[in-house]
Amino acid sequence: MNEKLAAMLPCRSIPETVDFYKAIGFEVTFYQERPYAYAVVQHGEVELQFAALKGFEPAASYGACYITTDDVDGLYAKFRKGLKQELGRIPTRGLPRIGPLKDTTYGMRQFIMADPGGNSIRIGQPISEDFHHSPVPKEPVAKALHMASLLGDSKEDYAAAAKILDRLLSSDVPPPSRVKALILRAAMAVHLGDTPLAARLLSEADQIPLPATDRISLADDLLRAEDLRDNLSDS
Repeated sequence: MNEKLAAMLPCRSIPETVDFYKAIGFEVTFYQERPYAYAVVQHGEVELQFAALKGFEPAASYGACYITTDDVDGLYAKFRKGLKQELGRIPTRGLPRIGPLKDTTYGMRQFIMADPGGNSIRIGQPISEDFHHSPVPKEPVAKALHMASLLGDSKEDYAAAAKILDRLLSSDVPPPSRVKALILRAAMAVHLGDTPLAARLLSEADQIPLPATDRISLADDLLRAEDLRDNLSDS
């Protein structure tokens, strides 16, 4: 027996949705406007099907799916490149948008993308055989960063994450952790609509010298900062 699963997701506009997925490298395998608007896009073995709903509000969408891969870094780079070519920037807020690539506490390296229909597309690669959440760090700086990331990036409670990071940044924090906190706080500022603050935080992060080993360990964060700067230049 051979089965295949295809995700069926809502959208407001089939042309808008199809253009987005074509930009990041999906192939359109089915398209119709009548008797109802429907399309299918495919990337490798991944198939996503979309139906346009009258009166649909993307910002209120609960559509979601999880895609597993053995090359999440490669897909992230491909999707970012496609969006950069299509939009002239990497969208980090609003719809569509693509979130940061990061290692999670539950054994996955992943990023979250929201398409024009507000559907949450998570793409991840296993980096552990244990998919249970690891314990919350006990060390204060690591704990604060963990909680801020959880609140901001996973639960989208940007204000709560910002409060944790403001407290952390008002204390003495080692340079690598301070850079990480500044970039995460800048991301929260962007989501909260305070782009001048985001620009100041990113500038402060840029002024902190880091040895090569720290730059390697902070590669995901530094890439996030690059995307945030691109968005600020268009604000």
